[in-house]
Amino acid sequence: MEAKSLGQMLGIRCNQFADRTAMLLPTKEGFVPFTYRELHETVRRYASALRELGVKKGDKLVILSENCPEWAWADWACQTLGVVVVPIYPTLPADQAQYIVKDCEAKVVLAGAPDQAEKVETLKGVRVLALREEGGSLDELAKKADEIPMGEWERGIAAIEPDDLATIIYTSGTTGLPKGAMLAHRGFLMLFDSILRTLPLGETDTFLCFLPMSHVFERTDGQYLPISLGATIAYSKGLASLTKEIAASQPTVMLVVPRFLEATMDKIVDSLRKEKPMKQKLFRLALDQGTKHFNGEFAPLSWLTDMLVGKKIRLRFGGRLRFFVSGGAALPKHVAEFYGAWKLQILQGYGLTETYSGVCINFPDRNRPDTVGEPLEGVEVQIAPDGEILFRGPARMLGYYNLPKETAEAIDEDGWFHTGDIGMFDGDYLKITDRKKDLLVLGNGKNVAPQPIENKLRASPFIAEAVVLGDGMDSCVALIIPNFDHLKTQLPALKNLDNEQIVDSGEARMLIKKEVDKVNKTLAGFEMVKKHAILAKPFTIESGELTPSYKVKRKVVLEKYKERVSELAK
Repeated sequence: MEAKSLGQMLGIRCNQFADRTAMLLPTKEGFVPFTYRELHETVRRYASALRELGVKKGDKLVILSENCPEWAWADWACQTLGVVVVPIYPTLPADQAQYIVKDCEAKVVLAGAPDQAEKVETLKGVRVLALREEGGSLDELAKKADEIPMGEWERGIAAIEPDDLATIIYTSGTTGLPKGAMLAHRGFLMLFDSILRTLPLGETDTFLCFLPMSHVFERTDGQYLPISLGATIAYSKGLASLTKEIAASQPTVMLVVPRFLEATMDKIVDSLRKEKPMKQKLFRLALDQGTKHFNGEFAPLSWLTDMLVGKKIRLRFGGRLRFFVSGGAALPKHVAEFYGAWKLQILQGYGLTETYSGVCINFPDRNRPDTVGEPLEGVEVQIAPDGEILFRGPARMLGYYNLPKETAEAIDEDGWFHTGDIGMFDGDYLKITDRKKDLLVLGNGKNVAPQPIENKLRASPFIAEAVVLGDGMDSCVALIIPNFDHLKTQLPALKNLDNEQIVDSGEARMLIKKEVDKVNKTLAGFEMVKKHAILAKPFTIESGELTPSYKVKRKVVLEKYKERVSELAK
C-alpha cells in the first residue's frame, strides 16, 4: 500500500473497498452497515467542520469521550488535516483531564457528553465542543459545513509527511504525572505493513470495538488496523449490551484484556451452577478433556465433549471468532487453558504506548500462551545486561512531548527505547518477567519479582486482586481483594453479607489463607507471602488505585494502605 500517512491510507482503502462494510453502527434495533464510501464522505464532512472551527495542520485537538463512531470519524478527519489528536480517558477526573489539555496546548476539546465537557470548560483559550450531542455539536456542524473541495482536501493530505505527528497519547502512569508519547504516521504504517505480511487478517474480518478508544491498543489495532485491512469494525454501546452485540455482529477478531477474559470465564462457570447435576458433570468432563487436548495430552473423549459442549461455548462469542488478541497485562495460564479447552484461541501480544501498541505477537500457527510472542518484522528487540527489554525501529515514539530530559532517559543514544519491563527470550519468543521499578528488595538483600506471585494469587477463583509488597521487609506480604461474588456462591453463609462483613468472617479468611498457602508451596522460601491483609473495597480508576488501563498504581496503594502494610511488616 503506497501511503505515507494515515489520512492517505484511509483514502486508498475507501476507494479500493468503496462498497464494502467499513463499520457496523449501533442502534436500538441492532447494527446498521456503513460502507467505506460513506466513511470517506463522512470524514470529509467532519474535516470541513473542523476547518470552519479554524483547526489547521499541527494544531492539537483533544477527544474526551466514551466510545462511539463519531470518535472515529473525528479522529480520521484530523488525520486528513494533519491535526494532532490527543485522546483522554473519559474515566479520568477533572484535574487530570485539565492537566493533559493544558500540557499538550490543545486548541479544541471534543467532549462526548455534558459531564465530560464540564471537566475542562473552565480552561481559558480552549474551545470545548460537543462531539455528538444535540445543540451545536461537531456532528451537527459537519452536516451544515461547506465541504472542502476534493482537490484541496487531497492536496492537504498529500502534504502530510511520514514523520509528522499523528497523535500524542498520554501514558496512564503508574507513578508520577502522565507523559505525552509523540507518535508519527510512519510508525503506524510500518506496523500495519508488517501485520499485513505476517498475520492471517484481511478484508473479510470483523473486529468488535469495546475497549477504550483512548487507549493505544484499541486505537491502533481496533481502529486504524481494520481500516488498513479493508475489514469491518462493529461498535459496541458498552459492556451492558456486549453479549447481544457479539451475537449480532459475529466478530472474527476481538481485542481483549485478561480481566475481561477472566470475568467472562467466571460468568460461564457461575451460570453452570444453575444447571442440573448431569449438565454440570458433562461440562466438567468437557473442560477436563478440552484442557488436556489443548496441552497436547491424551484426551480420547475431547472430540465428543467438544461437539456437545465446546460448540455451545463458541456460539456465545458469535460462532465465527478466529481468535482473541490479548494485551495490557499478563495472560494467566488457567485463562488460556480455559478458552483453549473450547478451541477459542488467545494470541497474547506485548507493546506500550511508546511503541504504538503491540510490537510482539503470537501467531495462530505457532501460539505459545506462556509468552508474548515474536517481534513483528521491522522491530528490533534486545535484552539489556540487567534484563530490561529494549525496542528500536520505526514503531518507537519520537519522544515525550515537551519533556527532553525524560525522553533522553527513555531513549538512549543508539535509539533504543528502555521499556522498564524485565524479560528474556525463549528461542524466538519473548517472555515478560516483571517491571524493573517493581522489583522488591527484601531486608536481607534478596530481589523478588512481585508480578509472577500476584498472577498466581489472582489465578485463584476466590481472589480478584493481589498486590505483593516487601521493600526493606523481612519477607513478602500481600494486600488481597477477594472475588466477593464467587465467595458468596461457594459459601452460602456469606450470601447476605456486605463486603466488610465478609472480610471479617472466619470462613472467608480461612478460605483465602488456604489459597495463599497453595501459592506459597510453588514459591522459593524468600518469595513466600508470609502475611496478608484482606481488603473490603475493590481498586478502581475513580478511587485512584488503578490506571485507566487497569494497572495497579503500587505507590498509591502503598500510601493508601500504609498502616495495614506497617502492621504486616512487624
